[in-house]
Amino acid sequence: PEEWGGDTIVVPVSAVRRQGIGDLLEMILLVADLEELKADPARPAVGTVIEARLDRGRGPVATVLVQTGRLRVGDAFVAGATWGRVRAMVDDRGRQLKEAGPSTPVEVLGFQEVPEAGDAFEVAADEHRARQLAEERAAERKERLERRRPASLAEFGVGEDGRAPELRLVVKADVVGSLEAVRTALEKLAVGEARPSLVHAGVGAINASDVMLARTADAVVIGFNVRPDPGAREAADREGVEIKTYRVIYDLVDEVRQALAGMLKPKVEEVALGEAEVRQTFRLPGGAVVAGCYVRQGVLRRGATVRLVRDGVVAYEGRIGSLRRFKDDVREVAAGYECGVGLERFNDVKEGDVIEAFEEREVAR
Repeated sequence: PEEWGGDTIVVPVSAVRRQGIGDLLEMILLVADLEELKADPARPAVGTVIEARLDRGRGPVATVLVQTGRLRVGDAFVAGATWGRVRAMVDDRGRQLKEAGPSTPVEVLGFQEVPEAGDAFEVAADEHRARQLAEERAAERKERLERRRPASLAEFGVGEDGRAPELRLVVKADVVGSLEAVRTALEKLAVGEARPSLVHAGVGAINASDVMLARTADAVVIGFNVRPDPGAREAADREGVEIKTYRVIYDLVDEVRQALAGMLKPKVEEVALGEAEVRQTFRLPGGAVVAGCYVRQGVLRRGATVRLVRDGVVAYEGRIGSLRRFKDDVREVAAGYECGVGLERFNDVKEGDVIEAFEEREVAR
């Protein structure tokens, strides 16, 4: 900042107090004058796409900020990976314009496809040149995405079939800005190893093509501030494709997060039931060994999963085959009582061994 000996002008601005805007505009003009920043109104127009959407009556429409040059109705242009010819221009007050000079934001009609926000907009010599440039950029963009794809796939966890749990989505939004916000929110979303995967993202109403794509990819169609047309509803009913629409991005993200959580396998947790110490062993006719135990904590149940620990090492893991108190068969024995325990297919029980009973429970992740 200038106060510290630099060359950056700092202007305090407060919308709440309604102050500083006039000073800011004045400083912008001052800097432009000192830096001799000028646009050439005579050259072909160059600008940036600020916003874009698919209008039902007018087709692809984009708001373009002309940064230098002069844009005229009839000019051929290229914007990102699409092209077109200016059919009409409308300013911020809805007035039709024949031309737009530097620093002018205008709504442009005549795009072949909906461009992306941030795309460079440039007037071309003719339609042939504009189409050629757009095709070259589209090919470069496709190649760039294909090179990047393996890296994104590597971020996924691996499931039983070698793939991560994946929620495939076809996303449609009203404008490019909304689409980018939804896409960014979904790309950051992950629940465990489950992640959403965008099969397709576009601008405009949900149509039958979106539904058929979702049917082929086993995906769900998500609409943000858009509705399915009659053809899409009919196709969705016929093909069994789910269409979900939202007006609030937080609702969209929450439902996708819940769906991802539902795709995860339940987590198996071990819950301790009880613990008993072997104080004496009894050999029965036939070679079977019964462990005379004292239950130190919890409870032992007949049929429960147990592990036998000897000197800190697990010597056996299986089930309780028989459980007795005195001469009676019982279902369970609580802490503080003695009992006789017979382990399934295991007779190498020794005094001092510890029997730990536990069970495994599935817990939603």
